[in-house]
Amino acid sequence: MLTDANATVDSALALTAKATQCDHEFYEETIPMAQLCRPELFAVVLLAGLPMLVGCSSMSNPFTSSTSTPPPSAAPVVPPSVHGEDIVGRWGLASYHRDQDRARTQAAAKSQCAQPYTIEASPSGGVMMLGHDSPKVQDMTLKGSVEGKTYIGPSGDPAGADDREVVSFDGRVMILKWVDPEVAGRYGNMVLVRCGAEGTTPERTARVKKKSATQ
Repeated sequence: MLTDANATVDSALALTAKATQCDHEFYEETIPMAQLCRPELFAVVLLAGLPMLVGCSSMSNPFTSSTSTPPPSAAPVVPPSVHGEDIVGRWGLASYHRDQDRARTQAAAKSQCAQPYTIEASPSGGVMMLGHDSPKVQDMTLKGSVEGKTYIGPSGDPAGADDREVVSFDGRVMILKWVDPEVAGRYGNMVLVRCGAEGTTPERTARVKKKSATQ
C-alpha cells in the first residue's frame, strides 16, 4: 500500500507543476482559473490529503483480531486428604523438636486430655483453631497441594507462611508441622491425640466404669 501512495505523490507533483504553468497563463490572459485549471486544482487538493493517505498505510485494521498472550491458568484445586469433620473434637496437645522425642511427646499429649484442646467446625466448612502468636481462635481451611500434602491454615494457597502441614494422621493421632521455619523453631511439631468421648483419659474412664460396677 505504501508503494501505491508513493506513485500517487509523483502524479500529484507532476500536476502541481502544471498548475504553476496555469497560474502564469491566468495572469497573462486574465481567464478565470475555474475554466482552465480544474485538473490542476484537483492536484492541489490531492496533495493536501497525502499525509492522511500515507498515514493510512501504517494503520492497523480494527476489524482484524490481534494475537494476544492468554492469561495464566489458575492453579488446580487439589482436595485435601483430611477434611474438617475428621479433626473436629477434643485433643490432648503437646509438641517436640527432635524426632527421637516423638513417642514420649505422644504420651505427654495423651495425658493432656484432662484439659483438652478443642477443635470446632467453622461456618465456612473448615475448622476453628488457634494460630501462632495470637490468642484468638481463627477460621482455618484444610487445603490440598499438587504434591499430595495437606495443610491447615487461613484461606489462600496451600503451604502459606501461616499454614501447618499435616505430617501424619491416622484418625487418632495427628502431627502438624509449621511451614514457616522461624515459627516451627519456636513451637516445634504439634502432636494431637484424640481424647475419649468426654474428653477424659482412658485411665480415668476405666476407673469411673470400675467404680460404677462395684456399687
